[in-house]
Amino acid sequence: MTIDEKYDSLQEVLRKLGRVVVAYSGGVDSTFLVKAAVDTLGAENVLACISAGVSEPSSQLARARKAAEEIGVELEVVDTDELTDPNFVANKADRCFHCKSHICRTLLDMAKERGFDNVIFGTNFDDLDDFRPGNRALKAFGIRSPLAEAGLTKDDIRQLSRKMGLATADIPSSPCLSSRISYGLEVTEQRLKQVDEAEEFLRGLGFVEFRVRHHDTVARIEVCPDDIERVTAEPLRSQIVDKLKGIGFKFVTMDLEGFRSGALNEALSEEDKRKSL
Repeated sequence: MTIDEKYDSLQEVLRKLGRVVVAYSGGVDSTFLVKAAVDTLGAENVLACISAGVSEPSSQLARARKAAEEIGVELEVVDTDELTDPNFVANKADRCFHCKSHICRTLLDMAKERGFDNVIFGTNFDDLDDFRPGNRALKAFGIRSPLAEAGLTKDDIRQLSRKMGLATADIPSSPCLSSRISYGLEVTEQRLKQVDEAEEFLRGLGFVEFRVRHHDTVARIEVCPDDIERVTAEPLRSQIVDKLKGIGFKFVTMDLEGFRSGALNEALSEEDKRKSL
């Protein structure tokens, strides 16, 4: 199936869904989904909802607002308050399931209150093969994923986003901050803010694709292999160490393997993953 045929399939799925509430983050997938929904259904039939909780990167909301304004869609900011759920805070392998469950409930209530027919998420076709316990929540709540249903991969979405002129076409993925906290270490507001502040600092230094993983007293930095030498050379090395220690980490380490998405999942056994999916 060609990329144009996949997009036609996406539009067909959207037309059948009617008026939709879109789980929106301002990232590549959800921004493309909002744009496709507006182009297909009309802006009056689309509501973009974004979480402004402490689990989201602080820079994300402003970028998402700007993209929503450019697309011409109504934006609703919601607070999912996931830190009140002890199952989420415990940060076991199924943390994402509990987080997504909160979002699903909130958006379903929003859809009912505002007279929308369906809630949709920006899960793409590649996500179906990844370790994503949150996908179980979508199934449990009857949430649709039109991008995945149309067979659209991340590369497809980036390519189509470029054609549409979306500023998000080439931005790196930025999952919620809780995904940076080592499994078994409780998710707290303080730890989320430490990760957010550390990553904002690195972003301000010009790094594009990276993570700061939270291992309690240890901050483990992942950057692209080509950037490792830059991080470890003076004066940047000392600046980074001083900043991260200043926000509460006792030790600052560099992961020599480099950045890779979902690195914390490497610590999970196959049994842990099976139980969480």
